[in-house]
Amino acid sequence: MGCVVSSKSKGEVKKIRKPKPWKLPQVITQSQLMQMREEFWDTAPHYGGRTEIWEALRAAAEADPDLAQTIVESAGVIVQGADLSICYDERGAKYELPKYVLSDPTNLIQAR
Repeated sequence: MGCVVSSKSKGEVKKIRKPKPWKLPQVITQSQLMQMREEFWDTAPHYGGRTEIWEALRAAAEADPDLAQTIVESAGVIVQGADLSICYDERGAKYELPKYVLSDPTNLIQAR
């Protein structure tokens, strides 16, 4: 478990990227999306794992991909896929991030 991120069969490190475009079942506004994100991050430590890893994952999720790469490497986070949706800490604790904290849905609307 000494690696920082998952690697391809040739030993290449996967670069962190935003998830592919996705759509919520219902149309939501930016403020509703922000509320969903805040609720997730407020409750995330209660799902298990270490608080400092949750904080690093939040910082990575809110950063551009290059900075996110640096954050997860510095925190010792092991990324299963390149989009940060499933990660592990060095002790093997699993951290699952929903798409709505990683990127905006395609059916996001502006409030009037």
